[in-house]
Amino acid sequence: MKIYKLKTKTLKLILLILGVSISCGTFGQTSSAIKGLKDYYKDYFPMGVAVSGKTLSGDEAKLLLKEFSSITPENAMKMGVIHPREDFYFWRDADSIVNFAQHHHLKVRGHNLCWHEQVADWMFKDQDGHLVTKDVLLKRLEDHITTVVKRYKGKIYAWDVVNEVIGDADDEFIRNSLWYKICGEEYIAKAFEYAHAADPDALLFYNDYNTERPGKRDKIYRLLKKLIAQKVPIHGVGLQAHWSIFEPSEKDLRAAIELYSSLGMQIHFTELDMSIYPWEKHKRQKKAGETDELTPSLEQKQADQYAKIFRIFREYKKHITSVTFWNVSDRYSWLDYYPVPGRKNYPLLFDQKLQRKKAYSGVINFK
Repeated sequence: MKIYKLKTKTLKLILLILGVSISCGTFGQTSSAIKGLKDYYKDYFPMGVAVSGKTLSGDEAKLLLKEFSSITPENAMKMGVIHPREDFYFWRDADSIVNFAQHHHLKVRGHNLCWHEQVADWMFKDQDGHLVTKDVLLKRLEDHITTVVKRYKGKIYAWDVVNEVIGDADDEFIRNSLWYKICGEEYIAKAFEYAHAADPDALLFYNDYNTERPGKRDKIYRLLKKLIAQKVPIHGVGLQAHWSIFEPSEKDLRAAIELYSSLGMQIHFTELDMSIYPWEKHKRQKKAGETDELTPSLEQKQADQYAKIFRIFREYKKHITSVTFWNVSDRYSWLDYYPVPGRKNYPLLFDQKLQRKKAYSGVINFK
């Protein structure tokens, strides 16, 4: 019996030591000791991600908290979602995202306050269905921006105030939207003024896509320069970065960063993803024989492109003050539905099982 007791005590001691070793060693290596994107880039800029309500629970939430330090509501704060009727605001989804960020000490970028898409028809029309006057539309815009920005004052540090007002055609400066048809260019400056009045401490951005393409880049620069000359309260430019394995070139990306930063503005890369397909603007159906497989060759090209752009980002850390990916993983991306519904895209750093892809290694390789 004495020998048995001695062995039992010895066994308990061994198990205790092993338990401590496991909790301090193996667990640490698979959890807290493994760095995320936010840790690799802590000396450069916040690393953010676009989220929906579904992102805030389960395995995606765990990945989010491990990898990112900033979040952006993908759709929850867009005008048509948060303000579907003149007398009604839908706060639930936006509130849940902001509350999640507050609880986990994440920064929040607000997206967006004025856009020609995802806006309810009531904004532009009177009770008889006719277009409203300029004064009425500007008052509605002021009421909307004031209400939304004040609700999240002190909780959202930066806003995409005006989104995508530059036309895509070479001969079109300001997009011919209903905002422009009714108000002219004035609504752009007014939107920034309304946002600044509602939260004087928030950073205010103009946000657009194809910002590296020379033709559109120069028009965006022209708009920003004009707003600065008018002393409009604008602090930076958001470059959406909906890119692909085919673009942008290093030359075009560097030229864009240098041109915008010459205005003394902050640069945020706001909606980063890396499609494996060439750019297309207009929706279409999937063609017969069109595959959507992430081949080893495409995966390598994507990894090389990601590595290139983040090398450039690090070189310009003085001017780049935020980078945000548009969605968490290849499990879901808006590119699965646009421009070709049903064609799987693989544009992010994490695969459908939330595992790090080859591209991830390129992003964190600082050599």
